[in-house]
Amino acid sequence: MIEDLWYKNAVIYCLSVGSFMDANGDGVGDFEGLERRLDYLLGLGVTAIWLHPFQPSPNRDHGYDVADYYGVDPRYGTLGDFVAFTHAAKQRGMRVLIDLVVNHTSDQHPWFQAARSDPNARTRDWYVWSKTKPPHADQGMVFPGVQKSTWSYDKEAKAWYFHRFYDFQPDLNTANPHVQAEILKIMGFWIQLGVSGFRMDAVPFVIAEKGPEVSGEPREQFELLRLFREFLQWRQGDAIILAEANILPRQDLDYFGDDADRMHMMFNFQVNQALFYALASADARPLVKALEKTWNRPPSGQWAIFLRNHDELDLGRLTEKQRQTVFQEFGPDPDMQLYDRGIRRRLAPMLGGDRRRIELAYSLMFTLPGTPVLRYGDEIGMGDDLSLPERDCARTPMQWSDEPQGGFTLSDSPESPPIHEGPYAYAHVNAAAQRCAPESLLNWMERVIRMRKEVPEIGWGDFTALETGDTSVLALRYDWRNNAVLCLHNFAAEPKEITFATGLDGEGRHLIDLLTGQRSRADDDDRHRVLLEGYGYRWYRVGGLDYLLRRSEI
Repeated sequence: MIEDLWYKNAVIYCLSVGSFMDANGDGVGDFEGLERRLDYLLGLGVTAIWLHPFQPSPNRDHGYDVADYYGVDPRYGTLGDFVAFTHAAKQRGMRVLIDLVVNHTSDQHPWFQAARSDPNARTRDWYVWSKTKPPHADQGMVFPGVQKSTWSYDKEAKAWYFHRFYDFQPDLNTANPHVQAEILKIMGFWIQLGVSGFRMDAVPFVIAEKGPEVSGEPREQFELLRLFREFLQWRQGDAIILAEANILPRQDLDYFGDDADRMHMMFNFQVNQALFYALASADARPLVKALEKTWNRPPSGQWAIFLRNHDELDLGRLTEKQRQTVFQEFGPDPDMQLYDRGIRRRLAPMLGGDRRRIELAYSLMFTLPGTPVLRYGDEIGMGDDLSLPERDCARTPMQWSDEPQGGFTLSDSPESPPIHEGPYAYAHVNAAAQRCAPESLLNWMERVIRMRKEVPEIGWGDFTALETGDTSVLALRYDWRNNAVLCLHNFAAEPKEITFATGLDGEGRHLIDLLTGQRSRADDDDRHRVLLEGYGYRWYRVGGLDYLLRRSEI
């Protein structure tokens, strides 16, 4: 069962091929360069690599405006280079997930070009059209403040077309059976080339009904999710779909499926936003509520837990007061904010470069219920370049060394230069220097990832929030197969002494710190007393020496 559901205890690392490593010196990262860095990822402890879009594209939206679903952008290499990369990853025991962007295409895609040029074209109904401008065209923008409408007029087509995102990304009519068949064909193509699954972009928009007459609350076509899931199970039984779906907890089972027949995994946006509120306010209570609200999912379903990704830190699910608290703490400058709802920064600068808070945040990510997803460069504490527009600020190239261009490329003029000034410049923050420093963030991350993979209770077990008597301290106990793990996190800057009961008779009297080896013994009332330093954390194994005997049964 553990091997079948490999994603339950995985460590996922997301990256953009064009920003990771340039092997041919043209200033753009490529698959050959990525393949050369696989042993770095293996040493870090990564078990699955999630790739951002790499297909041919005009690149007006970092490849999310796909112009050909069956190829590789020539800047990144060839299909042969991609297969060599997936084969090399497989040799190292790492799986590959790729972005599946099928809510829309580029307006340069041959499907759209044919559709706009001829009302009788085969692909005309693959998109969403209207003879007149719909009355609700100014509603439902994904990028408010940047995007002005969801409908645009095409002079050649002599009609209005729908685009949930930018106007150069016309939406596909996913209710069309021919479009559905094409999506399955795309999935099957990449599965044959060595992919183990997909991160499906903008899932709520993929399955929403679309058309000039559609307005108000979205109406989803959930049968599409079952169609995608069934196809994967037929083609490759252990392939998965990781859904990007920023939804309310009451809809979670709609996406997972009551019978686990829809999405395998989903990003837990609710917990992500509550986590940052806890970091900003030193109040763990809303985070506990978010965890409890989102725990209802099928046993084979899994949450993806993340801190930062290639989008902004979306705070739209918080209350206005909570959102302002996070803004004030982590993004007080209006230039740090985006789309009236989020923060466009990487984690390290958001936390002021404070190593204690950075460790606390990542300890949380690795010990919250689900599978951790780490963004490239965050393992060394990379920063951002706020002079770049929108989300580009957090998409600068990987900083490998203090050599010119951060060791990313031999080119003197890379398409996107690495950060070269300030405290987060590649001269100060790079992988080579940190590999040689035993107490560096990179080496700390390697140790924590190794330990995370040795406690499958977090990925597989049920959790219980324990009472600590202090709202700034989070205590979670995980139980699975007669084993238990207890994780403590102090969101406050000052030390906290807490007392708590594990809730387990007998075995709960003994705690072994998995990160330091220190032990805690309960008092006569079966309560533990622990002193947590400011922003401190503990990972405990609950029980005594018989734990090693029970581990052999897993």
